[in-house]
Amino acid sequence: MTALPASGRAWHLVSRPEGWPVPDDVALREIPVGEPGEGRILVRNLYFSVDPYMRSRMNEGKSYVPPFELDRPMDGGAVGEVVASAADGFAVGDHVLHGLGWREYAEFPASHAVKVDASQAPLPAYLGVLGVTGLTAYAGLFETASFKEGDAVFVSGAAGAVGSIVGQLAKIKGASRVIGSAGTDEKVELLRKEFGFDAAFNYKNGSVKEQLKAAAPDGIDVYFDNVGGDHLEAAISRMHNFGRITLCGMIAQYNATEPPAAPRNMTQVLTKRLRMQGMIVMDHMGLREQFVKDMAGWLADGSLKHQETVVEGIENGFDAFLGVMRGANTGKMIVSLDR
Repeated sequence: MTALPASGRAWHLVSRPEGWPVPDDVALREIPVGEPGEGRILVRNLYFSVDPYMRSRMNEGKSYVPPFELDRPMDGGAVGEVVASAADGFAVGDHVLHGLGWREYAEFPASHAVKVDASQAPLPAYLGVLGVTGLTAYAGLFETASFKEGDAVFVSGAAGAVGSIVGQLAKIKGASRVIGSAGTDEKVELLRKEFGFDAAFNYKNGSVKEQLKAAAPDGIDVYFDNVGGDHLEAAISRMHNFGRITLCGMIAQYNATEPPAAPRNMTQVLTKRLRMQGMIVMDHMGLREQFVKDMAGWLADGSLKHQETVVEGIENGFDAFLGVMRGANTGKMIVSLDR
């Protein structure tokens, strides 16, 4: 049996950011590693996820997920290999999905782990298209937005982890038109050529409202919001009566220190009888079995494509997180420790 290390590195939040997080807000520290207790496993993390929602967890205050504790390791989705087990059903060498990312080693109750099969899909996919990210897209489009065949759909942040899947799912299920926004011309090209969007635009190249009007001259039925602000205002202006809006994320406001100027047209939510609903993926776990079945089928037949942006090394984990906040990723941003 290979000897276990005495310690491993983990990212800690050491101060709560004001506006954009900076390197002084975090620290990469050594934490002890030991044999797992009864019913527990020790996992060497191979990949962990960095996501926009983690920015809100750096703030103090009540939310749907508890804030990160100061001077404690941060957490998030991770996939790793079991290196020691004191739990029935888990053996050394098993790969598992769990919630203690941002660190090299994690020791926790085996009941908090889900086995994953590296022969069925690459391990990073379990953090993205086959994981919570994919389920967010699936539930947010089909359940929260009540998508139906023939709908015209607009997705903001469309080249990101969730957005790129939402647009493809809408196409698979018969959308009349799918439009996406992204932050570079290269991502716009990717949305059109790789992910099959009917139209896409670079929101940095001009007014979001005017660009969306040109891309959706006949209006939209569904808006999947990952951005907020001017994107939400533009979407409201193009919505048909009885349109549906899924509020999944508002990355444009996560680091803001002042209230946003937009949207300024909320009266249209009333006059158009729009339905606007926030969604948290944890409320939709009942869809998981059908989600896995559907997604596996679409991946197998090639109708669904996915990409990851992989950053190597735990020491680059915080930079990867900042990259997500700036839109540096295409698809899911993942930190790899598999070396």
